[in-house]
Amino acid sequence: MKNIKKLLPLLMIPGISIIVIIILIFIFSDTPVRTIYFFFIGPFRNIFNIGNLLNASVPYIFGALGIIIAMKAGSLNLGGEGQVYLGAFITLITALYLGSIGISGLFGMILALMAGAFFSGSVTAISGICKTKWNTNELITTFLLSCAIIPIVNYLITGPFLDPDTSLVSTKKIAENMRLPFILRPSNLNTGIFVSFIFVYLTRFFLNKTKSGYEIRMTGFNELFARYGGINVRFKTIQSLTLSGCLYGIAGGIAVLGTHHAVIKEFSAGLGWGGLTVALIANFSPAAVIPCAIFLTWINTGARIAMQNTGLTFEIAYIVQAVIFLLSTSLYIKNLFIQKGKK
Repeated sequence: MKNIKKLLPLLMIPGISIIVIIILIFIFSDTPVRTIYFFFIGPFRNIFNIGNLLNASVPYIFGALGIIIAMKAGSLNLGGEGQVYLGAFITLITALYLGSIGISGLFGMILALMAGAFFSGSVTAISGICKTKWNTNELITTFLLSCAIIPIVNYLITGPFLDPDTSLVSTKKIAENMRLPFILRPSNLNTGIFVSFIFVYLTRFFLNKTKSGYEIRMTGFNELFARYGGINVRFKTIQSLTLSGCLYGIAGGIAVLGTHHAVIKEFSAGLGWGGLTVALIANFSPAAVIPCAIFLTWINTGARIAMQNTGLTFEIAYIVQAVIFLLSTSLYIKNLFIQKGKK
C-alpha cells in the first residue's frame, strides 16, 4: 500500500500532462485527431524516431542524477546548461589532443570524459565553497557561473576552435576511433545510453549503500542532526555540488563522443532545466529517472513531429513542461510541509 502511494505522484503528473496536451491540441490545432496521432504515435513510428528519442533522453538522465545528488544534500544546481557545455568542450579538446599523441579507443574516451567531468565539477565546487564559507545562495552562484561559461565557450567555438569546413557553427570533429558505437542505425542512438543506465545504478548505490551517500542524505534531511552526529556538513555540501557538476559534464561529454562528435554552438540550451524537470517528476528518486527522462523526451519529440506534419507549433512542448514543473514543485513543497508537520 505504501509503495502504491509513492507511485501515485509519479503516475499523476504524466497523466495530467497528457490530458493538458490533448486539451491544447483541440484548442490550437485545426486537425486535432491527426495532430494527436503524430504527437503520441509519431515518436514510435519507425526505428529512426525510436532511436533518436532514446538518445535524446541520455543528457536528461545525467542531469537528473546531478540534481538528485545535490538535492539530497539540501542544495540545488541551476547551472546545468553551462556545465554540460563546458564538459562537452573540455571532452572535445581532450579527445583531440589524446588522438594527436596516439591515445584513442576506450581508454582515450574515458580520459576525455574524466577531464570534462573534472572541469564541470570544479565550477560547481566553487558554488559549494561560496555557500559554506559566505552562506551565498547556490541557486544564484550556479546559475551565474553558467551564464558566464556559455559566452566563453561560444567565443572558443566561433573563434580559435571553429571548423571552417562545416555548415554548422561548431568545432572540428573527433576521430572515429574516439567515438561511441551506434547501436540502432539510422538513428543517433549509441552506447552512451548504456553508460547512463550504469550511472543510474551507481548513483542509487552511492546514495543508499555507502557511508558517504548516507552522510549526504543526512545533511539534506537534517543539517543540525548531521552536524551533531559528527558529519562534516560543509564538505558534504561541496561534495554533492561537485558530483552534480561532474554528472552534467559527463552528459556533455557523452553528447560529443556519441552523438555530435563535435561541440555545436549552444547545443546544451534547455538541458539544464530538462534535467531538473526529470528529477522533479521522479520525485528525486534515481530508480525513476530513466522512465521519467524518456517521458519528457517523448513530449519534446512528439511536439516536433506534430509540428512537422500538422499546423501545431513547438511551443506546446514548453507549455506542457511548465505544467509538469508546476505540478512537480507543488507536490514537492506539499511533501516538505507534511514532513515538517510530522516533526
